[in-house]
Amino acid sequence: MAQDYDADVIVVGSGAVGSNAAYELAKQGKSVIILEAGPSVPRWKILMNFRNSGRHYDHNDAYPNNPWAPTSYQPGYIQNTGSFDMMPGMLKLVGGTTWHWGGATWRYIPNDFKLKSLYGKGRDWPLEYDDIEPYYTRAEYELGIAGSDTDDQSGTHAGQAYPPRSKPYPITAEAYAVNGQKLNDTLVPQGYSMCIEPTVRIHKPWDGRPACQGNNNCDQVCPIGTLYNGSIHADKAVRAGAQLIPEAVVHKIETGEGNKITAVRYLTPEGAEHRLTAKYFVLAAHSFETAKLMMMNDIGNSSDMVGRNMMDHIGISMGFLCEDAQWAGRGPVQQATIMNWRDGAFRSEHSANKTSMANNNPQIDLAKSAIDDGLMGAELDERILDQSRRYMYLYSFFEQLPDPKNRLEPNPEWKDSLGLPGMKIHFDVDDYVKAGAVKCREMYRDIAQKMNPKVEGGEILYINDWENHDHLMGTMIMGADASDSVVNHEGRSFDHENLFIASVGVIPAAGVVNPTLTAVALAIRSAEIIAKEV
Repeated sequence: MAQDYDADVIVVGSGAVGSNAAYELAKQGKSVIILEAGPSVPRWKILMNFRNSGRHYDHNDAYPNNPWAPTSYQPGYIQNTGSFDMMPGMLKLVGGTTWHWGGATWRYIPNDFKLKSLYGKGRDWPLEYDDIEPYYTRAEYELGIAGSDTDDQSGTHAGQAYPPRSKPYPITAEAYAVNGQKLNDTLVPQGYSMCIEPTVRIHKPWDGRPACQGNNNCDQVCPIGTLYNGSIHADKAVRAGAQLIPEAVVHKIETGEGNKITAVRYLTPEGAEHRLTAKYFVLAAHSFETAKLMMMNDIGNSSDMVGRNMMDHIGISMGFLCEDAQWAGRGPVQQATIMNWRDGAFRSEHSANKTSMANNNPQIDLAKSAIDDGLMGAELDERILDQSRRYMYLYSFFEQLPDPKNRLEPNPEWKDSLGLPGMKIHFDVDDYVKAGAVKCREMYRDIAQKMNPKVEGGEILYINDWENHDHLMGTMIMGADASDSVVNHEGRSFDHENLFIASVGVIPAAGVVNPTLTAVALAIRSAEIIAKEV
């Protein structure tokens, strides 16, 4: 007798990665249910929350933080036990954390897939660049990415476009903002390799999204819907036939014959439990939440690697004053990128880095610093006016290596309103990254001097140590060997034939670029595989 299922595929999580997987399946005629722990919130409401908030420095403040679906900023929800406090800006609502992000959408380069083979560090991917390249292209066209078809994004292929592409970007790159152009004009003639960051913050209309109007608060909320977020593909999936159930907190995963996943159970905010069955399942919540859910249910963890090998692009940053006016805060929040240390033989000794210019308005921070220095009245105004026009801010991502000791696990000592555990995280910055940071600080001092040659040492205001960047990879690590990995090259669980993970958490080698595009490309690839089997 044929078994009745509630859906062909159940996707847990409605962020950019899960929603793209769901849309790919739904448009191929598969029945799909998307489960999202948080609510569905319209943009106008988030925008009003942001405008009425007195906490604009808190990028989560405009978004729901419900007792049944707590975000990372809920006190006690994440308990850190290591030397570094891992505190990502996780959101729980339809569309996920891409509601507030800079929108950078890079490809990994071919050498990033072979870190162990080439440089003797970390792990290789169980696939190569050429395997994922067609899916990078599909992801770029789904998300609507603006980028340069002539830039060398590796820092090692001067004068040629790199990495190789089968199609041009769907949208041309935006011209440099004033400060990005000045940085480029100063540094490139002196040996620096620079390129324009590919982004979903578009300067031309695409797929119903308007061109950017320069609001400059992408990492809080885009007021007009230029910046891509996962709700766009959640809506597309629904229009293609998928069912979206918000406020559905998955807490149980059931297995059956052949160790296949048979059902998931979810709780409503009131605590009512519902059970759904499917032929295939895709776990696509935040990489922390997916790992926690798997560990709560002892799913896919025969290797004991779920929750381990946590990597972020831990970074440092520098604020400094240039010789002439830069006008930070006008134009894109991210754009000009320095790639001298992305790839090379040095990766056998220390971390690579990607260094970018952040173009956020600096006046609040500069004013606070001046007030802390005791300035008032005309002196305060003069300091703010002078520094805000000459200010430049650079920040760097470092390539962290997977280490099983960097991990998360459920924390039963803290529970949400449904009685589900929080999480405990142990994270340390490794020596590979620390050695890379030494080189990066040398680069910072050189850049500050070049941008302000009349002042000995440049006018460096500060260099910050060890910052979160919310690129949380490795927690469901991909590999070729079931003994030390969670999923294979398809994103399929080694333990459960009908379970796939769609998340930045499967990425086995961090590189130095924002991982969202790669995760979306992998999710589209996984969905294509599932569609052939269902």
